[in-house]
Amino acid sequence: MPVVPDGHRRCPTCGETKALADFPGNRAGRGGYGRCCKPCHNEKGKESKLRLHGGSREYHLRRRYGVGEKEFQDLLTEQGGVCGICGGEDPRHLDHDHRTGWVRGILCFNCNGGLGQSRDSPMRLARAITYLRGTTWQRVLIHPGVYQMCSPTRGRPPSLRS
Repeated sequence: MPVVPDGHRRCPTCGETKALADFPGNRAGRGGYGRCCKPCHNEKGKESKLRLHGGSREYHLRRRYGVGEKEFQDLLTEQGGVCGICGGEDPRHLDHDHRTGWVRGILCFNCNGGLGQSRDSPMRLARAITYLRGTTWQRVLIHPGVYQMCSPTRGRPPSLRS
């Protein structure tokens, strides 16, 4: 058995001696580190996901949302194969209610991100719609060669005395 210097560990999978920083953290492991080095640990994880779940996407969908790729495809077919909001082609993101965890539909990257940025709040989205419909800033001539930016629905109209 080769001598392992302080601050290092030998990976039983690849047989290399590496610094402890090259091993994943593991509170339950000896000395707070995992048994195998990070590359071997990652490879074992990929093999397990493939063996037990058929791939990492299936694993991810089952773990986070409780549905598999088959259910995902069924829902996508039910939606007509397009994003549930914008109607864009090939949506890949499963949307869910963050409060209840229930799946709502399948969205494209941008629509899913937009809902997330609005924190799933119908009030925020309604305010955004109001903002988009009513905010058009325009340059208004108030004196020869002097313009002021104003909005027809927000703020004060330009002063005639300015």
